[in-house]
Amino acid sequence: MSNVKQDRRVEDDWWAHPIPPNVQFGAGFYCETAQIFRFLRNKKAGAVVLGDYVSCYAGCSFAIGENGCCKVGDFTLLNGALLMADERIEIGSHCLISWNVGIADSDFHPLEPAQRRIDAQAVAPFFKDRPPRPKLRTAPVIISDNVWIGMNAIILKGVTIGENSVVAAGSVVTKSVPPNTVVAGNPAEAVKKFGDEK
Repeated sequence: MSNVKQDRRVEDDWWAHPIPPNVQFGAGFYCETAQIFRFLRNKKAGAVVLGDYVSCYAGCSFAIGENGCCKVGDFTLLNGALLMADERIEIGSHCLISWNVGIADSDFHPLEPAQRRIDAQAVAPFFKDRPPRPKLRTAPVIISDNVWIGMNAIILKGVTIGENSVVAAGSVVTKSVPPNTVVAGNPAEAVKKFGDEK
């Protein structure tokens, strides 16, 4: 059972469009509105793959670039998360991703000032002599099973979060997190290890 009809429209959805055909989802998928896929730029099959009993609430947004993809495991809850993939984001099963969490596999703009100036011209829709965009670095983000990410946390490119870990609200994760670890802060640092309790 799912709240998505055979024509891929969400029951009682205010958004006029169906879920795109290249979004795959399993049994028991809950989607509050198909509007969460409005920034899905990749037109290839399997651009977004959602497992069984995944829940996606209205604040979510799948901002997937032309070559990006996103995979989400079974029983994962996405409650207002922004997923930005130019390459790949993988989220495991039984994860809890809270309000305003940002997950990005790219910086999306160059760091070097001269390249950033070119990029600003390249993305200006009505600039007559638009240059090509500079090459941008991407690195996959992997979130393992049973991870909880608190509201307003940011997960940056190249990060892997180990299974059973927790990212505290408001944290900025710039490096990988081992399994069974709680991280907090900006930049996020380990504050607790599960199994260390006496």
